[in-house]
Amino acid sequence: MLPGVFCSKKKDGTEYFRSNITHRGKHISLGSFPTEEEAFEAFCDAKKILAGEITLQEILDCFSVQEDEIFFHLSFEKCISLANFHNHGLYIANPIYLRRNYFSYYLSVNEEYKFDIDDLFYYSQHKIMKRKGHLFVSDYGVQTTIGTRYGLKPHAVLHRDYEFVNGDETDWRYSNIEIINSYFGVTKFEKNGAVKYRAKIHINGNYTIGVYSTAEKAAVAYNKAVDLAKKAGISRNFPENYIDGMSAPEYAELYHKVRISQRYIAYLDKTAAAGVPVDRDCRDKR
Repeated sequence: MLPGVFCSKKKDGTEYFRSNITHRGKHISLGSFPTEEEAFEAFCDAKKILAGEITLQEILDCFSVQEDEIFFHLSFEKCISLANFHNHGLYIANPIYLRRNYFSYYLSVNEEYKFDIDDLFYYSQHKIMKRKGHLFVSDYGVQTTIGTRYGLKPHAVLHRDYEFVNGDETDWRYSNIEIINSYFGVTKFEKNGAVKYRAKIHINGNYTIGVYSTAEKAAVAYNKAVDLAKKAGISRNFPENYIDGMSAPEYAELYHKVRISQRYIAYLDKTAAAGVPVDRDCRDKR
């Protein structure tokens, strides 16, 4: 058997070949291959990367060209891991490459995401995936958008709820993420030089709940609008806001005082389930 190659069999008896390499005391699996020759080629590629004969830039350049010629028998992710191991002495199974004070996570040859070094342990243990433009990881069996690590709600919208300070949407360093709206149903805007917060709820269209002086008031108003919708018999799994730093008595007082628009209350009047009254004390009396 060629160096670094081991023969294995599938359950149906079909032979295939595994390739492995040991470097600095670390035993690394390079993958499975249909032939002994391909497994050996992968072993040779790994040796060259770990010896520094192939640089990170050369790996990126080779995988960037049209795939009409095979440059590597290794996967792109494995090449990145090995290049990082050679240059920084740390083997990470995920396609991570350490930089000065941050690291790159290569989702593909054309998608390099940047993260703070404080997140290295997390992303070395959690593989980033992408679907319909959204980045997520599997955390305890649950798919979670990576934005939740930065205080973003699962359905946060770029340019409405958050911004990338330098305009680079691949730069997920904490200093580059500016949260505009922290709560469900709340949008910040300016009017006559003053910052205001508009609360809206979506029920067969968007209904404005009211305009408020603080994000917390708008968030509580949204929660109150959700409660009223449920009392009116509207069955929907509305997300609700949790207000950090607000005690239960403070929340209850604000919940009682915050006003809701008459248009929204009128809509609930028309759609209320039989025998379920709407709490009219919540009407906006301004």
